[in-house]
Amino acid sequence: MNKEVDPKELEELETGEQLTLPIRPRDLRRSIRVTIRGRSVRLAGIRHIPPGLLGWLLVLGPGLIATSAGNDAGGIATYSSAGAKYGYDLIWVMVIITVSLAVVQEMCARLGAATGRGLLDLIRERFGAGWAMFAVGVILIANGGVTISEFVGIGAAMDLIGVSKNLAIPLTAGFLWYLVVYGNYPSVEKIFLAMTVVFFAYPIAAFMGHPDWVQVAHGAFIPRIRWESDYILIVVALMGTTITPYMQLFQQSSLVEKGVARRHYGPERADAYFGSIFSNMMSIFMIIAMAAAIFYKTGARELETAADAALALEPAVGSAAKVLFAIGLLGASLLAGAVLPLATAYAVCEAFGLPKGVNLDFRRARVFFNLFTGLIVIGAVVALIPNIPLIKMLVWIQVLNGVLLPIILVFILLLINDSRLVGHLKNTRFYNFLGWGTFAIITFAVVIMIAGQVLDVFGIHLFGA
Repeated sequence: MNKEVDPKELEELETGEQLTLPIRPRDLRRSIRVTIRGRSVRLAGIRHIPPGLLGWLLVLGPGLIATSAGNDAGGIATYSSAGAKYGYDLIWVMVIITVSLAVVQEMCARLGAATGRGLLDLIRERFGAGWAMFAVGVILIANGGVTISEFVGIGAAMDLIGVSKNLAIPLTAGFLWYLVVYGNYPSVEKIFLAMTVVFFAYPIAAFMGHPDWVQVAHGAFIPRIRWESDYILIVVALMGTTITPYMQLFQQSSLVEKGVARRHYGPERADAYFGSIFSNMMSIFMIIAMAAAIFYKTGARELETAADAALALEPAVGSAAKVLFAIGLLGASLLAGAVLPLATAYAVCEAFGLPKGVNLDFRRARVFFNLFTGLIVIGAVVALIPNIPLIKMLVWIQVLNGVLLPIILVFILLLINDSRLVGHLKNTRFYNFLGWGTFAIITFAVVIMIAGQVLDVFGIHLFGA
């Protein structure tokens, strides 16, 4: 039994100097984070989202910036090829894809807000390690292809300004690797992003090209489907480059990183919608500008080089088109060439609970650094292959994304309809209609394209001789 202590026996403590909090607290560097088409960006010096117009610009503004950053080498090649070969006839596809992109990105944002988990992490938890491995394989193939396209874009941009890609690509690959692992990438990233602002000249070029706006409207709202192999292929490429699988990973991970609560989800939904619509408007202007510059002047043609793609900017910037196009293409490719391998390594390691982060070393995060380094090396080596058909290769990489996209969509749709994970934020019937409708349209186009390619091998011409 404990002995009771008489309070009189306790010695009185000496009165010391009272500790008080400082009247003026330390000036901490405060910031908020906003999403740039799936990538979380810190805005230093801003303590909270201000009210009124400025607040909306901070929430919606990333969609405006991402318009240029998201249209990378593969996207520019695909949109330019669509305009040069088919004029305005494929704009209706972009209108449909805009709705699909907004729905898919919003679902991923909602998943992130509802669960606080990344997409691959949820796939492992919900479907098991086997399906997680399958999803990781799909992501590695898709993101590996896009990484290759970024280094191809870097080589093409340097060629336009007279620098050999054989020199530029290895140096750039080493520079990006060092910058992310040992350097100050966040500061340099702003320069890369600023370089892509050149692409805002596309809307100006589209208007200065004097297109027939009646034909543009016809192409946007009256579908003209051609039963041709190349037509179906470019449709799949448009879907793959616009709703690229890595965008879903980025969108969800950014909300998880920001720690967005369910009750604060409204502005993120607006950002997903607005960013998708504005971004695809830029893509449509690319198609219009290229169609006006080539298709309706010299007739349908295949693009082969970056110089061909730069022709669309001539109505707006004249003889400086090649140089400015090279600057924009280089900035967009450098931006994605660094972020994409890094984000892929993060996502894969997160899915299996492996150590990750550039603040670690190779010994403690071996898988993370090997993935990051491997993607950069593979991208650079493939881009150095001599005499590769530049534009065709970039378009075919987007076709690959389109083929893999339905697999990712199935996982997203199953997860967002699981009330055990998302509760009241699960899909409504309308969202399911749009989501599964997107899956059906893309899958149908992919099946028709693959069937045509396979049957051609056996002498059966699905699209005619």
